[in-house]
Amino acid sequence: MFFITSTDGVKLAVYDYNPCGSKTVFLVHGWPLSHKIYEYQIRCMTDQGYRVVALDLRGFGNSDTPSTGYCYNQMADDIHCVISALNLSNLTLVGFSMGGAIVLRYMNRYCGYGVTKLLLLSAAAPSWIQRPGFPYGLPRNTVEDLIEQASTDRPQLAYDFSHNQLFASPQSEAAKNWFEDIALSASGIGTVKSAYALRDEDGRRDLMAVRVPTIIIHGKKDQVVTNDLVYIQHEQIKGSKLYQLENSGHGIMYDELSCFNQIFLNSI
Repeated sequence: MFFITSTDGVKLAVYDYNPCGSKTVFLVHGWPLSHKIYEYQIRCMTDQGYRVVALDLRGFGNSDTPSTGYCYNQMADDIHCVISALNLSNLTLVGFSMGGAIVLRYMNRYCGYGVTKLLLLSAAAPSWIQRPGFPYGLPRNTVEDLIEQASTDRPQLAYDFSHNQLFASPQSEAAKNWFEDIALSASGIGTVKSAYALRDEDGRRDLMAVRVPTIIIHGKKDQVVTNDLVYIQHEQIKGSKLYQLENSGHGIMYDELSCFNQIFLNSI
């Protein structure tokens, strides 16, 4: 792990596995987690000779926790700082959940600089909530309740998310506890303020900015990012391919691990 400084002075924790690998895959995690959620993909990719770069978004994992900068524009700037500092090119950019919405903003804001392929995993895009002219996603009050819980009982939020909302297939208590620990490793500031972004950001224009081959992977039983959102992504990203896992929920990279890894590795 090392740190790269973003445009506003925030230090971002970056992980560079197998730096001499033949092709680069860049991983962006979701809310309220860290790069650790990709453990069972990072090993597979490095075993196959890939270079894997991951970061902890600001406010999460080992990155700094500023009081500001949790909008998608700034977090897209954070990604650009890492890509530029490491001089990355011809990379596959991967985003999970909120990370999917952020990488889409990156594709729009930076015209896909350095990216030759995009993977969206249960992406909370283009808008996680229903809004005027967009009757898809979650009701606004559902997200308001999450923000209230994050502000008053974040440990219970982490428990509920990991034990009750993340998976659709049976998982061990130890696995659920692991995801809970990752969620608790986030800062309270980052958890709450990035939830504001999830509520308020409208990324409909971001979909139309994608000009690279795009793979969308989603669990049919996902109750966090609903099916209607991925159908919109698939429809509006020209030439995209959609894979839906029948028995997966939001924890797409773990719920049906072997099936997901096969699709994932064939897609990068």
